[in-house]
Amino acid sequence: MPGLPKRLRTGLAAALVLACAQAGAEAEAPGANADFSTAPRVTIDRPKPIYMLIERDPRIYGLKPFQDLVDAAAPGAVLRPPPGAYAGPVTIDKPLTIDGGGQVSIDAGGKGTVMVLNADGAVLRGLHLTGSGDSHDTDDSCLDVRGHHNVIENLEIDDCLFGIDLKQSNHSVVRGNRVRSKDLELGVRGDGLRLWYSHDNLIEGNEVIDSRDMVAWYSHRNVFRDNLGRRSRYSIHFMFAHDNLVENNRFQDNAVGVYFMYTQGGAARGNLISHATGATGMGVGFKEASGTVIENNEIIYCAIGVGSDLSPFEPDTTIELRGNRFAYNGIAVQFNSETGGNNLRDNVFEGNLTQVSYGGRSDNPEKNFWEGNYWDDYQGFDRDHDGYGDQPHEIRAYADQIWMEFPVARFFRSAPVLELLDFLERLAPFSTPDLILRDARPRFVKPQRESLL
Repeated sequence: MPGLPKRLRTGLAAALVLACAQAGAEAEAPGANADFSTAPRVTIDRPKPIYMLIERDPRIYGLKPFQDLVDAAAPGAVLRPPPGAYAGPVTIDKPLTIDGGGQVSIDAGGKGTVMVLNADGAVLRGLHLTGSGDSHDTDDSCLDVRGHHNVIENLEIDDCLFGIDLKQSNHSVVRGNRVRSKDLELGVRGDGLRLWYSHDNLIEGNEVIDSRDMVAWYSHRNVFRDNLGRRSRYSIHFMFAHDNLVENNRFQDNAVGVYFMYTQGGAARGNLISHATGATGMGVGFKEASGTVIENNEIIYCAIGVGSDLSPFEPDTTIELRGNRFAYNGIAVQFNSETGGNNLRDNVFEGNLTQVSYGGRSDNPEKNFWEGNYWDDYQGFDRDHDGYGDQPHEIRAYADQIWMEFPVARFFRSAPVLELLDFLERLAPFSTPDLILRDARPRFVKPQRESLL
């Protein structure tokens, strides 16, 4: 390129180097099922600021720094600190077992992050972590987990912006911890538990109360089992997170129970989701999700039991809802868009103000499949005593169409004039009512099931 101008030669050379680098990276890219636990971590955290002691709350003045005990321990050692209160922050960069026996408290004095675990194969047990900062820019938290194959159990976490924050942390166990955020407005609290690019973890038996969210972003094949979530925003919010299992949890008094957004696969089984109320109240939600199973859950006293938007999203996939109990909800199931592919079998619908609703007019409701569900408003008979109704159960929209197409009108739903209009519509329709669903084989006898309450 001797005849080209110097600036052009430099630009072409840079482009050539970049293209070669990208080609090499693509050639070495791991497959979708690769084991990332042995891959080097990519530094994704903003640098943590360093705060002088005088900038921290005076309550930690005079406390022994816990970092001294960590620095003195050999890799692989078991550290059982003397009971008492210690000063943070703490960074653990070697495999240790630290057992506080429920009698050790570490306080960062209201600044920064209390503890950072940047090692593989460590165990943290029986510690009280408290007093993080309140900066969202640096994700101030009680515990940052940045390694693999760690065990985090029986921690008491409070007065922290974020609780337990896993980033690029795989094959770890987070069990039996109790997490509470700072006493802030809901929207400015941190997440009680956050998984970011973290796979194959077990999240079991934790309590996340008065936090913001429990989230899993870009995190696959995790198991959330036997957890309690209360008085938060999202009990669990999945985003671009595939094949996660939510099993036997209790989510109460949150704005949203479990939300699957841009996900594939996954299941929610045996959960109690109740009192998801308010303008955004929803037990289980879908946004462009595919291949999910919702099974044997109790979804009660929610504004919307299940809300679905463009789900299933991927071609030739389904959303399966079976064996669930929808009781005393404002709307049991609401489809905001009609893509079809939702299969609802053997569910119980009782005491709901509206059993099933569409966000607008449904052009082809039979794209969804309904079979063997129990409906407390079924008006048929079971003459052959086989436990199923002799006639299909159909739900049609009469005056309901008003608040389906204009949600603000739902406020007036029980007003006498609308009740009268609905009665007259059913008695002598002056317009063709829309068919919402047809269950060809409705259950006549309510299935016996053990309540999860």
